[in-house]
Amino acid sequence: MPVTSREWRLIARPAGTPTLADVELATVTLADPAPGQALIRNDWMSVDPYMRSRMNAGDGYLPPFDLDVPLTGAAVGTVIASANDALPVGAVVSHFDGWREYTLAAWAQPVDVTSVAPQAYLGVLGTTGLTAYVGLTEVAKVSEGDVVFISAAAGAVGSVAGQLARKLGAKLVIGSAGGPEKTRKLVEEFGFDAAIDYRAGDVAARLAAAAPGGIDVYFDNVGGEQLDAALGAIKPHGRVILSGSLATIDTDTDSLPPGPKNLPLIIGKRVSLFSMNAADYFAVLPDYLAQAKGWLADGSLKAEETVFDGIENAFEAYSAMIRGENVGKTVVSLSESNAS
Repeated sequence: MPVTSREWRLIARPAGTPTLADVELATVTLADPAPGQALIRNDWMSVDPYMRSRMNAGDGYLPPFDLDVPLTGAAVGTVIASANDALPVGAVVSHFDGWREYTLAAWAQPVDVTSVAPQAYLGVLGTTGLTAYVGLTEVAKVSEGDVVFISAAAGAVGSVAGQLARKLGAKLVIGSAGGPEKTRKLVEEFGFDAAIDYRAGDVAARLAAAAPGGIDVYFDNVGGEQLDAALGAIKPHGRVILSGSLATIDTDTDSLPPGPKNLPLIIGKRVSLFSMNAADYFAVLPDYLAQAKGWLADGSLKAEETVFDGIENAFEAYSAMIRGENVGKTVVSLSESNAS
């Protein structure tokens, strides 16, 4: 039986911060599944910073979004009709047709929700958790005794990275976040040794006070002033993981500021800079999932979510995340949408 579904579309390339004028919430009717397809009711969808780069025209590390078609992103849903034996009715699956209430898909990955919440596969058990794990284990190779500094540490990747750094034997884990409530959470709930409120100014001085002997590893989700501060504090042969650039996320390519003023220090200190994309490490995901599920079960890994309800609030969820109003992973619950 055909279903009515609402979906978000990009209708204009943003100039700076995206606004509601750049998107629309359209209503469509989906037919019954064709052979090989399944009809999936999306129950949860992910909201991620990388989406901003895909709103621009031109090449990026992911292709740009097309105009006037549904946006895409990670989602978890339930198969409600199927003409695909691999996707039986009732199966809970993850896929990349988010930003809509329903989708017709020929492929989706069944997930085990017997011991974890479905939305965990969008955060701590998804690419954000994998990014933190791979960045620390495969890329920077954090080891016993390291001093680790993580920016955007109250976010989806950073909050997991801080906890994993401790599991890998880091001697000191420092996080930066915006505001006293977030910095409190880093220490009291996520187990960081120290937290820096970057909004209070002079990040370099605050980092020097937290790590007077310098840092071995910097997990960079922000760029800008915090990358500068980290390069000033990093020890010889230190490692920098370049995972995100929130400080310039809404800046047009032609208007980007010059590189960090401390960049020459990389040469003298023989610092290694590593860029990374979790998509290059999907072979590691089963091993990570096996460990992470155990850590979640025994309470040694905590995952926090900022939840918005309803497909109609998905764009506000994105905007709030970019403004730094989230803690942990930002997700949208579509249960109210599907009940309406």
